[in-house]
Amino acid sequence: MGKKVVLLFSGQGAQKVGMGQDLAAAYPKAKALIDRADETLGFKLSEAMFQGPIEELTRTSRCQPALYTHGLAVLEVLKDLVPDLEVAACAGLSLGEFTAHAAAGTFDFETGLKLVYQRGSFMEEACEETKGGMAALIGGEESAVRELAAECDVDVANFNSPGQIVVSGTEEGIANVIARAKDKGIRKAVPLPVAGAYHSRLMKSAQDKLASVLQSTSFKVTDIPVVSNYEADVVTSEIVIRSTLERQVTGSVRWVESMQLLLKEGHDLFLELGPGGVLGGFMGRIQKGVKVISIEDVKGIEAAVAELNA
Repeated sequence: MGKKVVLLFSGQGAQKVGMGQDLAAAYPKAKALIDRADETLGFKLSEAMFQGPIEELTRTSRCQPALYTHGLAVLEVLKDLVPDLEVAACAGLSLGEFTAHAAAGTFDFETGLKLVYQRGSFMEEACEETKGGMAALIGGEESAVRELAAECDVDVANFNSPGQIVVSGTEEGIANVIARAKDKGIRKAVPLPVAGAYHSRLMKSAQDKLASVLQSTSFKVTDIPVVSNYEADVVTSEIVIRSTLERQVTGSVRWVESMQLLLKEGHDLFLELGPGGVLGGFMGRIQKGVKVISIEDVKGIEAAVAELNA
């Protein structure tokens, strides 16, 4: 009987220059997967990952395939080093949901890579066509955040953890949110360094373009449950997979509810595959004491393998 784990995959914003470089140098399976990404895309994604500059890696059309490839490279190595690893479920933050589907076997590596590259490109185009931004609201009631978002005509983008909700919309709308947050009892409003208004109506053109691509893509429901951000529930059919991946482009990321669903089902060991340890931090605020092992590099893999094989 193997160690049962839930895999969590990072979302956009977690990328960092150097991601995956030490993995590729230390583990042939990681290098092979990153090489496949370069070959599939027809450009050197690995150069942006390993060398940057950060401005290039942060481009939506680069960071989305980079995070997807990095998360799955970590998984390849883990499967090799922990042969009895049993994946009980998968989830990913926004973009990470595509990585979660690839890990569960919904589609193969190349299919998912092409999807996230196209998704990132469509979102990059939407950012260039609209003037938008995002802000994290810290220490406020959900009802107050929803009220403020409605008054400023912006959308609620991410429910990341209790006391951290992200809003998204026009530059003017976000400026109004930041100016008025304290009036609603919200402790802090922090503008985010992003290229546009992700998970808002300003991404509608990207959603429509992605919908067309998803229609011509085949999906397989596997034995490994995948939790959708959009519905905060396990996807159960090809139609639901297609619909949730489409609608999350403009819809809210319901991360708190997604994690609560997994916790309610009794899962108690989570592996975060991706840079930064952000999802582990969110989990600490969703439910204290839940074990999350965050893995992004060789040092992290070695520590995780020692713990999982103990």
